[in-house]
Amino acid sequence: MRHNAVGLYISVPFCRSKCTYCNFASGVFPAADHARYVDRLIDDMGSAPEWAAGIGVDLPRTADTVYLGGGTPSLLSPALIQKLFTAFRAQFEIASDVEITVECAPGQLPQATLEALAEAGVNRISLGVQSFIDSEAHASGRLHSRDIVLDDLCRIRAAGILNINLDLIAGLAGQTLAAWNESLAVLCSTGVPHASVYMLEVDQDSRLGRELLSGGVRYRADLVPSDDAIVRMYETATERLAAAGLSQYEISNFARPGLESRHNLRYWHRRPYLGLGLDASTALYSGASDPAACDLVRATTTADLKAYLEKADPPETEHLDLARRHEEAWFLGLRLNAGVSPAELAEEFGPALAAKALEAAARLIADGLLESSGPRIRLTPRGRILSNEVFEQFLDLQPDAAKSLQPAL
Repeated sequence: MRHNAVGLYISVPFCRSKCTYCNFASGVFPAADHARYVDRLIDDMGSAPEWAAGIGVDLPRTADTVYLGGGTPSLLSPALIQKLFTAFRAQFEIASDVEITVECAPGQLPQATLEALAEAGVNRISLGVQSFIDSEAHASGRLHSRDIVLDDLCRIRAAGILNINLDLIAGLAGQTLAAWNESLAVLCSTGVPHASVYMLEVDQDSRLGRELLSGGVRYRADLVPSDDAIVRMYETATERLAAAGLSQYEISNFARPGLESRHNLRYWHRRPYLGLGLDASTALYSGASDPAACDLVRATTTADLKAYLEKADPPETEHLDLARRHEEAWFLGLRLNAGVSPAELAEEFGPALAAKALEAAARLIADGLLESSGPRIRLTPRGRILSNEVFEQFLDLQPDAAKSLQPAL
């Protein structure tokens, strides 16, 4: 499957403090690791074409989206930012209309760093606000106040970067519907063209999640709103953001027309991307023009910083067969409000797989979790709330004849 361009995801795992809700491979590491880490990123960038060839997939030479996530990439010094951007511009041809996003933490964007980002060509910034209520932000480990966020917005715009995303989380400890509405009102008043709204995730990979599962109170887990309250907050956000001109285009993402995150869209549209750095993911295809003959390889780097810096663990790779790619096409495509086209997927993956998926879709339509809109199938508002349960219905959809050929384990 030929693709003309790739997206670059660069993981920068350094934080000034670890937020209670965070389940990413990031943390508070010595500043001395920053330079070693950037050097390792640059080494990986240089060896990426050889690595891709070794696993039989294409790595397009042109990059049309770049995303620095974390962690807090803005903790890198201006000199390291310049070094990193110089390296990837030397390794890849950068599309003239490239989207370059950097995640920043409010209050942790020095003016010299902001100027270095603008000079490097960054044209989109995502601010991890999470809450405009100071007490909520501080309780979750954030180091900013509302005034700091608003000041950062002014400085970012003054630097010429107008494409800005703000993140909010529904379900923080102590959060009320009234406070949530206040955060939404402040976000809407800023006039930013993009917003991301996440419902609090409960799992073992965050301190707050572990406390919730164990019944502890150290991180104020006893003050986390109920599931019903969090759902109401999410529904309120979709209504208020739409009224402010930010249309929902994906379960957690809202934008003004034409200002959707192009990098994130490539994930949901199954376009190739190269992940560099700690716990970064890659998805690259072989060059076959026939979807049935092409190969998709997913790779993930280690989540251990020491092992990454010492090059101790190579990326883990997985080759996805046609059935697995068909499953992904459904649950990635359904994340988008536009949904999926069963006819297009049948053409890409074959009628046998498509028939099994349509059986699952029919059951979900009957349950009110999916709806058929012309030639497309998409999540209903209730389906977005229960999206994980919906996506599970599209796993293991191989036709019965194909299943009988699988080896017994």
